[in-house]
This record gives sequence, structure tokens and C-alpha cells, in this order.
Amino acid sequence: MNSQDMSMLSLVLNASWVVQFVMLLLLGVSVASWAAIFRKLFGLKRVGRLNDEFEREFWSGASLNDLYAHAAEHAQHAGPMERIFASGMREFLKLRERRIQDAATLLDGARRAMRASFQREMDMIESSLSFLGSVASVSPYVGLFGTVWGIMHAFTGFAGMEQVTLATVAPGIAEALVATAIGLFAAIPAVVAYNRFARDIDRVATRQETFIEEFSNILQRNLAAQPAVPSAPH
Repeated sequence: MNSQDMSMLSLVLNASWVVQFVMLLLLGVSVASWAAIFRKLFGLKRVGRLNDEFEREFWSGASLNDLYAHAAEHAQHAGPMERIFASGMREFLKLRERRIQDAATLLDGARRAMRASFQREMDMIESSLSFLGSVASVSPYVGLFGTVWGIMHAFTGFAGMEQVTLATVAPGIAEALVATAIGLFAAIPAVVAYNRFARDIDRVATRQETFIEEFSNILQRNLAAQPAVPSAPH
């Protein structure tokens, strides 16, 4: 490579095949990481919007039976909180149909159904988060491997030269360092996104767990007041 030709494209094209493979791998990982970031960003916004809509409807005083009928009819388009509610109501009504009158049994069944649904919802919400964590932690080391290999390759080429100057050393070292730069380019957005999404997901989990407790308390009060399932509180 001409010592004066230090453009990024020239450095990549003149790197050894191992370093080029590392760069290509990291670029592919970076593209996949950005795709996961945008997918998760829009997914969490949708979860928040659907949960907000359901909570407004739930606390508006609508009949629990009407809410359950709507949730069952629109299950595929419902939010996580609505599906958790539907799971609890479904189990509660099934136990009532079996003539079970014990309040503790009814509440325990509804709560267990909601906890199982909660775990399924959180598994879906947390999808891709582990991938971003892996990209954030591994990419710098993959880039560093490419850099070390490139430097070794460059110094091997210098062994046959009688006179080594900065002009002859710089291009080979620069080629190798590009791998580290690409590794950091892939890792930094993944680190930022992972931390942001982990915090947002914790908030979603806390909000849904709070709803489970509130709905369980409503069922308990309803059982203590009358046998039929009344409306949600205003």
C-alpha cells in the first residue's frame, strides 16, 4: 500500500484476510444490533401504549365481564397487561363454574394464572436483550483480536526490510487498528441500548406486578362482598 494512501477504504482493502473477516463479522453484528435496537424501541413503545389504554379502561368502572369478553375477542392485538388480566379472569371463572366457593382457592388460582401469564409476557418483552448484551461485551474483544492479528502480520512483513521507517510502519498498524474501531462502533450503541431497555423493561415488570396485586385485591373484596363478579372500581 502506498504510504500516502491512508483512506479508510484503502486500509480495509489492504488488510490481511483475517482482519478483513473480523471487520466483516463486526459490521454484520453492528447491522443486526441496530435492527434489534429499533425493533425493541418500537416494541416497548407499543407495550406502554397498550398497557396505558387497558388501565384507563379498567379503572373507568367498566364491567369485569365486559373487559374479559373484549380481551378474549381481541387477544392477538391485546397488550401484556390485558392478557394477564384475561388469564386471571379465565381461571377465576373456571373455578367458579366448578362450584368452588372457597375464596382462598379462587384467589390462589387466579393469582397463579396471572403470574404464569406475566412470566410469558416478560419473556417476550425481554427478547433480543441478551443479544445486545452479548454484542456490547464481546465486540471490543473481537475487534482487539483483529488488531493484534493485524499488527503481528504487519511486523512479520517488516522482518525482511533492511530499513524500517514510520512511513512503512504506519499503514500496517493503521489497518490493524481499524478492527478495534469497528468493534467499538458495534459495542457502544449496544451498551447504551441495553442499559436503556433494561431500565424500561424493569418499569414494565413493576407496573404489571402492581396490577396483579391490585386486581387480586379487587377479586378479594368482591368475594367478600357478594358471590357475583361486580364492576371494577371507579
